[in-house]
Amino acid sequence: MKRITFVFIAITILVVGIFMFLQINVSGQTPSEKRLERIKKSPHFIDGKFNNEHFTPDLVEGASYWDILKSYVKKAENKTPGQPLPSIKTDLKALNSDNPQLVWFGHSSYILRINGKHILVDPVFSGNASPMPLFGKNYEGSNVYSAEDMPEIDVLVISHDHYDHLDYQTVKALKPKVKQVVTSLGTGAHLEKWGYNPNIINELDWTETVTIDSALHFTSTPARHFSGRGLKRNQAFWSSFVLKTPTHNIFIGGDSGYDTHFKTIGEQYGPFDLAILECGQYNYLWKYIHTTPEETALAATDLKAKLLLPVHWGKFTLAMHPWTDPIERVIKKAEELNQPIVIPMIGEVVEISPLTETSHRTKEGISNKKWWRFEK
Repeated sequence: MKRITFVFIAITILVVGIFMFLQINVSGQTPSEKRLERIKKSPHFIDGKFNNEHFTPDLVEGASYWDILKSYVKKAENKTPGQPLPSIKTDLKALNSDNPQLVWFGHSSYILRINGKHILVDPVFSGNASPMPLFGKNYEGSNVYSAEDMPEIDVLVISHDHYDHLDYQTVKALKPKVKQVVTSLGTGAHLEKWGYNPNIINELDWTETVTIDSALHFTSTPARHFSGRGLKRNQAFWSSFVLKTPTHNIFIGGDSGYDTHFKTIGEQYGPFDLAILECGQYNYLWKYIHTTPEETALAATDLKAKLLLPVHWGKFTLAMHPWTDPIERVIKKAEELNQPIVIPMIGEVVEISPLTETSHRTKEGISNKKWWRFEK
């Protein structure tokens, strides 16, 4: 009886919190007018919402949101780190190499310097992956970077509009530094509401390409996920992106469940010097919209990736698995598949070799140090 009472109170607080939150600016806005007219022309917008390539229920067959609430009530071991995470504070404004350089900030946030340009992906520096402070707080030691640490941003990439990828406080703080935005169709409505110039927002439907500064070619490619910051879902799209430059080919994964699209993208756009793929916040209850670690490694091979960088872990607890489970499992599967993998500490620099070379370069020790085990 006590557990039922607790769950009822939790649901009540959640409903009230959502109602209050939706009244403020952070939730953004749904597409309208010219943007909505363009959306309605998309072959993926059917019956008033965006759709995946294949049938994709939010939850596994037979499951309900009541099952999710019950699972969160259960005590889980090792859901968060027992001590502050180690990190390195790199001077991002001083990155300088002929090869692309990448710095991961935890979860799905990272900056990529390539061809002299800075590309920032899904930045979340506010300390929360949720509009409600009690849920989705970052691990101690994982939020060491801020908007002030960022250089001028040539391209801000937003894969979709979930709070752990599109953070109101962060994108507002970054606005003076951002020259161009590449995002999924419909997502620009949020940014425009928050003061971004619509002329710099490039919203792409799947297979559409935009070229920035003549050398950066972004193509929106499928993902298996969903969108929504309010009560109405799938009014904006979700994407992965292929970034093609004169010297490199990089896959920016966003969020996605495993499906045939990874193999199709690998055949059409691969091979890739680097595939950046989600690896974390999974559960059998929502297996269609997030990959398991084993599926992450398999997706990298489908994409014909020379190197895999697993993200979407290491900063927030948004699922019930142990916080180190994603990385331990993906390493094991990658070894079975002979898939090269790199796991940098937050703030470490990963240097990416051209596809024509047989190995990738990183700073010494980065590939072998199991920092999540707090090894010295």
